[in-house]
Amino acid sequence: MLRAGLGRRSRCCGGLWRSPCPGAAGGSARALSAASASPSPGSGGGARSGGAPPAGASNVKPLDGVKILDLTRVLAGPFATMNLGDLGAEVIKVERPGAGDDTRAWGPPFAGTESIYFLSVNRNKKSIAINMKDSKGVKVIKELAAASDVFVENFVPGKLAKMGLGYEDIKKIAPHIVYCSITGYGQTGPVVQRGGYDSIAAAVSGLMHITGHEDGEPVRSGVAMTDLATGLYTYGAIMAGLLQRYKTGKGLHIDCNLLSTQAFKTKDGYIVVGAGNDHQFVTVCKILNLPEVSKDSRYKTNTLRVQNRKELIDILSTRFSEKATIEWLQLFEGSGVPYGPINNMQQVFSDPQVLHNGLVMEMNHPTAGKIAVPGPGVRYSEFAMSHPKPPPLVGQHTVEILKSVLGYEDDAIEELLCTGAVAQHEVR
Repeated sequence: MLRAGLGRRSRCCGGLWRSPCPGAAGGSARALSAASASPSPGSGGGARSGGAPPAGASNVKPLDGVKILDLTRVLAGPFATMNLGDLGAEVIKVERPGAGDDTRAWGPPFAGTESIYFLSVNRNKKSIAINMKDSKGVKVIKELAAASDVFVENFVPGKLAKMGLGYEDIKKIAPHIVYCSITGYGQTGPVVQRGGYDSIAAAVSGLMHITGHEDGEPVRSGVAMTDLATGLYTYGAIMAGLLQRYKTGKGLHIDCNLLSTQAFKTKDGYIVVGAGNDHQFVTVCKILNLPEVSKDSRYKTNTLRVQNRKELIDILSTRFSEKATIEWLQLFEGSGVPYGPINNMQQVFSDPQVLHNGLVMEMNHPTAGKIAVPGPGVRYSEFAMSHPKPPPLVGQHTVEILKSVLGYEDDAIEELLCTGAVAQHEVR
C-alpha cells in the first residue's frame, strides 16, 4: 500500500508528497491523504475496495496543491507550464514589468491588443511583474521559490547564477525544489552561450535538411516542432522529478534543451538567424553592415517588419549570399542573436555539442553489431541514464519473463515452447 501526503507545502516542509513537519501545528490537516490499495477479490477492481470514490473526488486534479514558479518566456517553457497548470498546478509566471513575456508583442495576429501567440500557451497561470535587476526583486523570487515545488527557467546558462538565482543558490533555501532549466544547447559544452530558438534547433539538428523536396531548399516546419517537443519533454521530466523527490526526499536539477526563423542562402550553404526582438534586429543589421536597414522606418518594429517582409528578405538574402556559411557563423559568434547552420544528417551526428550532450548512444546489437541511436533529450542532476540495452529481437526474453514475472517452472516453460504457444529467440 502506498500512502502519500499531497498538499500545499508550508515553508518549513519539503513539499509535494512529503511528511508534515514535526510539531507543525495543524500540518497534517493541510494535506490531502491519498491512498492506493490493490483491489480485494470480488471488489470489481478500482483503487478503493469500498467501490465508491470519496466525496468530491471527481473535482480533484493530479497536481492540485503543487506550486510552479515559472521564469520562462516564448514557447517551450510556457507550453510545459501550461500543461502542468491544466493538471491543477498553481503556476506563477514571473514577467518583466511593462513588456512582460517577449511573445506579448509577437504579432500579427492580435486579439484586440493581445498577441494570439502569447494567449495560446499561457492559460491557467498567474502573472507577477518583478524587476530581476533589482536586489529586492531577486529577494521576492527567492521567497517564492522557497514556497514552491517547482522552479522552471529558460535563461542562457549562467545568467541566473550571476543574480543569485541559479540551481545551487535556490537549492540552499529550498532543498526540496525541482529546478528545471530549458536552454538551446544544454548547461555545458562548446556553444552553450548561444541563444536558442526553435528555428535554430531545427536547422542544427538536421530537421530542416530533411524537410521539403529532395532537390529543393531546406524548409522549416509550419509549427515550432522543436519548441513543442522540448516543452513536452520538460513537462514529463518535471513529473518525473516530482516522483523522484517522493522517492528520495530531495529535489534535483533537470536540464532540457532544444538541440536534444528564416533560412538564408550563403555562398556555400544555408544559415538560420532568429531576430526575435527589435534589439536583436539592430544587431543583425550591424553584423551584416546594413545600418541603413535598421534605421528604415519600414523595419523599426516587428509588426512593420512582418508587413514589409518580402522587401526585407530580399535585402538580407542578397547580403547573406556574399559570404560562406563559416564566415557568417564567426561574425555572429558572441552577438547574443540566435543563429546556426543547417546541418545534414552526417553533420548533425558529428556536431561537437551533440556529442557533448550525449545525444548519440552506442550499443551492441545481437545481430546488427555496433549501432548508434539518438539518446534521451533530458539530463537529471541526481541520477544518470544507465547503459542502454539494444532493441530486443522477437522473443529474445520469453523464457526470462515467464520465469521472473510469472514464476513458471522449467517444465511448464518447456511445454509451452514445444507446443508453439510461446517462442524463444536464441541469441548466438
